[in-house]
Amino acid sequence: MLCLTTLHRRSARLVSRASLASARFAALGVLVGAQCFGATGIALTGRIDPEALVIKALREIRSAQLDAAAKTVAQLIDQHPNYRLAHLIQGDLWTAKARPLQSFGNVVAEPSEALLGLRAEAQARLQRAQESIAADRIPANFWRLSSESAYAMALDIDRSRLYIFENRAGQLVRIADFYATVGKEGSGKSKEGDQRTPIGAYFLQPAIPKQKLSDFYGAGAYPLDYPNDFDRRLNRSGYGIWLHGVGSDTFARAPRASDGCIVVSNPDLRAIERYIVPGRTPIVVAQSIDWVDRIQGQRQSQTVLASFERWRADMQSLELNRYFDHYGTTFSAEGLDLKGWEAQRRQLFARTDWAKVEVSNLSALQYPGTRDVALITFDQHYKSSKFNSQLKKRQLWQLAADGRWKIIFEGNS
Repeated sequence: MLCLTTLHRRSARLVSRASLASARFAALGVLVGAQCFGATGIALTGRIDPEALVIKALREIRSAQLDAAAKTVAQLIDQHPNYRLAHLIQGDLWTAKARPLQSFGNVVAEPSEALLGLRAEAQARLQRAQESIAADRIPANFWRLSSESAYAMALDIDRSRLYIFENRAGQLVRIADFYATVGKEGSGKSKEGDQRTPIGAYFLQPAIPKQKLSDFYGAGAYPLDYPNDFDRRLNRSGYGIWLHGVGSDTFARAPRASDGCIVVSNPDLRAIERYIVPGRTPIVVAQSIDWVDRIQGQRQSQTVLASFERWRADMQSLELNRYFDHYGTTFSAEGLDLKGWEAQRRQLFARTDWAKVEVSNLSALQYPGTRDVALITFDQHYKSSKFNSQLKKRQLWQLAADGRWKIIFEGNS
């Protein structure tokens, strides 16, 4: 496969035969530099994936097949009349028939914010076409998933890409991916109104009823549980971080165009929502996904899961000193510090003759943006000589300076 720079040099030698194509290569060079691009896209039921049509049109332009590119773009606009990027490409194709293009969008002066957004969208989609991630690779954050989590999601902010995984008997398999928009100011949300998308591990919540949504949110909206326990530990504020669609006036938004939400096209949201089980579908939001093979991912989780099992066994054995040794000095929960928590739990376990602690639906996620924090969720069935309880629990574990994993938060889901 030839890079655009190579094609540009060849076209320069063939100006008399392909002057329009050469001009178009120069315009595309503004967008994609010297990168090559190849095949792309997943097929959506009944129609060709719009993104695949965009890449097809750009490939045809690169090959000086301007008439073919015009037909491809026309097909795309026919399917999605509100697709602004497609209209921009079509406008450039029409202009190229009359005169050489100066840039993508054919603007000589300082480009508008809207045009810069369209260029960034095209770049993000081209980047997806260029990448090749092996089928056995998964995000390093997914250490273990409960069988109740049939699907999982991961957002790579740098790539503007939302990946979908199916949980097949404990093995994650990547089944789809979608272009996605994040906050105007990027990532790392810390306070209300900062127009940033949070980095973290979250669970998608029940959809907002359609009658409560304006056209701005398009096909629907699914809140993330931001701020979660870890966010609150770090004094992060704000609310209303959703995965949602777009208004009827556009097909897709620029990569950085929301107030902090994750935004996808309406056709993509309709495809994505089949994978959402409220409260059970995790979504990892990372600046850049670290892709590892499944065996490596499982190996990384062994130490923290072994610590979790010792915690369960020590609670069951009523060896309280060993049980409390699993909690870190920075522990806090329910308004209590470690000292208050220990006093409360000692009172709870007092005069207990025996206990049995069973856990199920165990999940473990490495917290994005850190290397030493894990989010563990599970169902706990506690039986003792004093009382019985069944709870959905969550814990945050942190790797201490001595190399041991310690609990820094514990609560009920």
